[in-house]
Amino acid sequence: MSAAPVYIVTDGEYDGPVPGRHSLLSFASVAVTAAGDFIGEFEAVLEPLPGAVRDPRTMEFWQSEPAAFAAATANPQPPSPVMSRFVEWVRGLPGQPVFVSHPLALDGLWFDFYLQKFAKERLLEGPWRPNRLFKGAVCLVSFAAGRLGRSGIDDIDYPDAWCGNVPHTHRAIDDARGYAHLLVHLMQRNPPAAA
Repeated sequence: MSAAPVYIVTDGEYDGPVPGRHSLLSFASVAVTAAGDFIGEFEAVLEPLPGAVRDPRTMEFWQSEPAAFAAATANPQPPSPVMSRFVEWVRGLPGQPVFVSHPLALDGLWFDFYLQKFAKERLLEGPWRPNRLFKGAVCLVSFAAGRLGRSGIDDIDYPDAWCGNVPHTHRAIDDARGYAHLLVHLMQRNPPAAA
């Protein structure tokens, strides 16, 4: 019998849209079960990639969020040891790790890039590798749309209570905590009626 999933709900903050050309500034992960048991957290601030640049449009956003930008850039550490510690943390969790982000189309690209470059791991890979880091990945945006019976993936305005009343601050740990609460809420919610 296989172990139950443990969901690694992850939020990243970036200085541009393209992994490698731009840098992952900070990220945080919250490990949670479908029953709502919070198992642990991981948080890190990373040094910029050598030769990377900051995207002007992204930096316009950060100018409107000075507290979040300060949190995303304070006391950065080299990416290689950070990603190695992250892999060790994930491997030390009970259950089968499943990566979750909101949305996977953004965060998944970054984590696949950083895991390959600095930890010789992959986020997204086929089942033929027996010791892969994650057993799967979930797009929380898509999951929410499906669970709520939405016809498309639009900007859903989640009630604060669904996110554990954790404010969405663009600080990675706050947003990961809120999304972890949202995931649990959606998993425990009755599915939409069949059309």
